[in-house]
Amino acid sequence: MQNLDVNKTVNAWSSLAGAVFVPHTEEEYRQLVVLLDSLIDEVGEDEAHALASLMEIIGVLIEKYEDEHVPELTVE
Repeated sequence: MQNLDVNKTVNAWSSLAGAVFVPHTEEEYRQLVVLLDSLIDEVGEDEAHALASLMEIIGVLIEKYEDEHVPELTVE
């Protein structure tokens, strides 16, 4: 396991914190959806792409919000 360089992480996170976050509102959710769409356009199916992991994380954050806030459609 790699040791975390906290100083480098703080610097890197400072530039990402405005774009990568746990969404708590519909507006934040929509911002993440736009970001995910951009990442999908860039990464596509390339699992080795440098941004593939970020794309997966954004997808998980969106899915969590949807699970908690979007009612499931039921078919009668």
